This record gives sequence, structure tokens and C-alpha cells, in this order.
Amino acid sequence: MLFDRVLIANRGEIAVRVIRTLRRLGITSVAVHTPSDAGARHVLEADLALQVPKYLDIEAIIGAAHTAGAQAVHPGYGFLSENAAFARRCAEAGLVFVGPPAAAIEAMGDKIRAKATVSAAGVPVVPGGAEPGDSLESWRDFPALIKPSAGGGGKGMVLVRSAAELPDALESARRTARAAFGDGTLLIERYVDSPRHIEIQVLADTHGNVVHLGERECSLQRRHQKIIEEAPSPFVSPETRARMGSAAVEAARAVGYVGAGTVEFIVDGTTGAHHFMEMNTRLQVEHPVTELVTGLDLVELQLRVAAGERLPFGQQDVRLDGHAVEARVYAEDPARGFLPTGGRVLVLREPNESARDGVRVDSGLVEGGVVGSEFDPMLSKVVAWAPDRESALRTLDRGLARTAVLGVITNIPFLRALAGHLAVRAGELDTGLVERVLPELVPSVEVPGEVLAAAALAFHAMPQGDDPWEVTDGWRIGEPAWTTWRLESRDGVHAVQVRGLPGESAEIRMNDEVVPARLRRGGADLTVTIGGRTDRYLHARHADTLWLGRDGEAWALTRHLIGDPGDRPGAADMGDGVVRSPMPGTVLVVKAQAGERVSEGQPLVIVEAMKMEHTVTAPRDGVVSEVPVQAGQPVDMDAVLAVVSTQES
Repeated sequence: MLFDRVLIANRGEIAVRVIRTLRRLGITSVAVHTPSDAGARHVLEADLALQVPKYLDIEAIIGAAHTAGAQAVHPGYGFLSENAAFARRCAEAGLVFVGPPAAAIEAMGDKIRAKATVSAAGVPVVPGGAEPGDSLESWRDFPALIKPSAGGGGKGMVLVRSAAELPDALESARRTARAAFGDGTLLIERYVDSPRHIEIQVLADTHGNVVHLGERECSLQRRHQKIIEEAPSPFVSPETRARMGSAAVEAARAVGYVGAGTVEFIVDGTTGAHHFMEMNTRLQVEHPVTELVTGLDLVELQLRVAAGERLPFGQQDVRLDGHAVEARVYAEDPARGFLPTGGRVLVLREPNESARDGVRVDSGLVEGGVVGSEFDPMLSKVVAWAPDRESALRTLDRGLARTAVLGVITNIPFLRALAGHLAVRAGELDTGLVERVLPELVPSVEVPGEVLAAAALAFHAMPQGDDPWEVTDGWRIGEPAWTTWRLESRDGVHAVQVRGLPGESAEIRMNDEVVPARLRRGGADLTVTIGGRTDRYLHARHADTLWLGRDGEAWALTRHLIGDPGDRPGAADMGDGVVRSPMPGTVLVVKAQAGERVSEGQPLVIVEAMKMEHTVTAPRDGVVSEVPVQAGQPVDMDAVLAVVSTQES
């Protein structure tokens, strides 16, 4: 018998995703939230929501479940989802943990132990060494990959190509492992050239039945973080799928697995040889692509297995229909090295889901919500299904083009470029592809001329005050005067001249050319006609900044007034030598002290934001004259971290 009430020990898009299935099954959903997340989408959509101090506070989560009268806890992914102590504590408190037994979490949560366990079951593994038995400093088989034993999600993983890089790489990986997982134990493995990252979805019940649901291709990664995933893999044949599926089932059986889990393999892109990497003892971020090609609801199956039911099908019943592709939408700026971003969601548009369109959206976004640096930067997932791979990629592109998050810079233009890359369309994937073709994928910061014109028209049409003399029609005796709008963007300051009323008969002058212009507004929508071209935008204004969105792209344009600091002579050089934080975050390490001589490019400060490390370097040769920060200190975007002077003072 299924549960009446389930608490979701998570937030964001996965909490919303679980709520969707609970609602369909008629089960009451209970959300938890921290004080800063009180207005989050999962809180608004749940039947009941309770505040907890932190999402990692086990006792607070257990207390909330009891208060709400929940019989089970769904952990989602991240946070406590792979915490064996939490699984045990749920059992002690009389709550069903919607996941595997604590012993299975422990066996697979430790990569070193996991490799030994599955190897004993006959599953092939990558050669390597592990602490404490092996001295990683003496490793000499390069290239090699360092991994936190207790880690996941690519955090702390470092690729090392020579012995000279090894000491610093071990230090960085160990520091990240301790911060992220509370355990600095590392392992090292031989790095497979041209590898493909392919994983198998498994399901197991409490009656000894274990099946796999085919594979997912997860080779499109940047810094070991998945970006776009698909099912099935364009590389895997039916025979290879059967072999890998059988190995995954054996790995699950080896630890007495129950529930939904994923066995990840590194696959040689030339020979097709596969080796076990790790097992994720939870639902995966990319689970929707498996759901779309199998027609199964993995969250529902998790709940039924946790309630003691048998799997309703056997291996022979699993069929893969069509092709599905998923893209992860992140709050990050590809043009600035993928640094985390943030801000208030001023306008949100996401594709309407329908079987006819083949687009599904799993999102934790809500209009008016704030995206900060406290949590992971993933905002949503756009997922597409079609009868074949080529059509699925086209459908994904269409879904991304219909997505707009004004107020927060996202990676959507980058995702569209990646999904449309020739190598991706041809299925010629490996985990290094994104890094190799990155210059082709990163969007330009240059604002198109028609966007600048649209922004100038929009500002021109906005009320500037209550005084009728402030109407921007440019009225004067004779003919209307030109109004110059100076618009500041990331590629500089642009001047656009407008005269007349944009809703009637305005004109725009750009590059010494005068053309007729017209603007029509409907809520957040703008229709702009300049000359013979008509474009449609979403728009939102925040103070003196106007956001425009079109085809998945977004531009922020700020009114630049005469006399702004950037207009002063020599202003371009004023910040020379001043090292600022590229994002809001926390100072992890200060690697230079006042009075120390440094070289251009030398690491000065390491800042952590959204669970990722960012090294800030010296902008030039010189002497560090100021270091106003210390380890553990929170900093805002553009906060001064250090000052490098050209000479000793």
C-alpha cells in the first residue's frame, strides 16, 4: 500500500519534480525550506511546507516529518540523498527512506570500497590506486584522474598530465573533498583517452528483482560537470547495451541494492571497452531522458519499491522508444569563464509542456524569486523527445529558444550552440569535446545593433516623470529634436538617437542612418519594428537597467548618464592592479601576503561560490600592497581581494 504523506528533503527543481508525481498519485506532499527559501517554487507548490535551519540538518528534517505526519522521506539528489546516517536515522524514527539500504549507500558511496566490491562481482574497473593503502604522491602513470573517495558530481576531480602537476592537484582535490564531503581521502585512476561517460539506470525491489532501463550518454561535460545528456547513446549497440546492463545489474546485486540507482561507466571511444567508475545511490539529475524513452515514472517506481511492492515488469518488458535529450540551465556566465551569476528573476518564460511538442521542463524557478550563491547554480532542465535523435536535438533547440530568465545571466545561448555543434549532431562525443571546441560555443558579449535600437526605443517610450515637459517626444518649434540614449552593456557604451513617439512615428539614427521605428507593448512582450525588420522581445526593467530577451538570449542594458565615473579621463586605468571578486562567495584560501612580489597570472586568492572553487590571479607583475580579506570571509561580487602595485611602497 502506498504512502498517504511524503516529505521531500530537498529543494529546487527536484523537489518540484517529486511533488508532480505525488500529486498525480494522490499523496500529500510536504516540503521543507530554509529561511532564505521561504518563497521558493517547491514551497509554493507543496501541500504543506515547514521551515528547517538547513537542508543538511538531519534532526530538523526528521522532526519536520513527524510534525507533518509523513510516513516516508524522499531525499531527491544532493544534500542528504546519499547519506547513510540519514537513511539509518529515518529507520530509527519509523520513517521509510525512499532509497537504498544504508549499507548499500556506504558500500557505493566510498569509491575505493565500491571498486573492490564490484570487481569481486566480475565487473571491470579502471586500474588505479587509493588511500590509505597507496601513496598517491608516487603515482607515475599519466595522464591520471584524482577523485575524492566520498565524492560525486565531479567535485574535487582533477586531471593530472605530469608528475610536476601532481602535488598541487592533490592539495586542491583534498581541500575540496574535505569541504564538500567531510572526507579528504583520495583515489587516482588511469585516465582513458577519448572517453565516453555512459551510465546505466537500474531498479531493484525488496523481493530480489533487479532490472536495468538502458543507458544514458553523459559525455558532454565541462570540468567533469554534465551539461547535456541523452538516451539512448548514439554509440551503444544493442549487444553492448546488454553487456553493460548485465554488469550494472551485478553491481547492484553485489551490495543488496533496493530502489533506483545509476551505475556509471567510462567507455573507451575507440574500442568500446567499458569500466566501472561509480554507482550513484539515488535518482540522477538526468533521469527524465530515461523516463521519456521508457514511458516509466522513476519517482513513482521509487515510491512503490519503498512501500514494499514488486517491480511491475521484468527485463524482457523494457523497451526503448525514440530519443530524448536534456540540457541543464545554469546561473552562470559562459562569456566570463562560466562564473556563477545571480539576481532576481524579473520575467520568466518556460516552454509549455505537451506530448505534441515533445518538450518537458523540470524547473525550480519562480518569477520574483532570487537566485543567490547559497545553492547549486542549476536552475532548470529542458528535456526533448522525438522519434529519432536528429529530431530530438531540433526539439531541444526549440525548447531552449522559448526559455527566458530575465534578471539572471544563464548559459542558454551556450547550450543552443553546443546542441547544434556538428560533432554533437553527428554523435561523435567524448568527455573532452566541450573543452576542445569551447571557443566556438561561448557567446559574444557584443550586443547586436537591433537590440541596442530596441532598448533605446523602450527607454524612450517609458515615462520619465509626471511633468508633461519631460515627455520624450522631442517636441520643439520646427521639427522634433533627437534624444540621445547612452546604453552601457558588457561590451561598452553605445549611443543611439531617437526622435518622435515610438508607438506612433518614431525614427532611430544609428551609424549615421535614419530609419523609421515603432514599438508595441503587451505586458512583458515588446514588438519592435525598425526599418523593414520586426523582432519580438521579452523585457523587464530594474532601476536604470533594461533586460531584453529573445531566442534564449538575454541582454542587460543600463542607462549611462553623462558624468558617470567611466567618463572621466583615465578611468580605464583606475582599477589597474586592483583584484576584485568575480562573483559573490566565500574566501577559501589567501595565497599571497602584503609585501610579497608576484608575477602576472600568479594565484592570489581562491574564492568558493556555489560549491565550486575559483582562483583569482595577479593582473600584472608587482608587489602585493593590500590584502583586505582572509580565509572564511564572505565577499560580494567586485569586492576588493588584493591590490598589486607596480613598485614597492
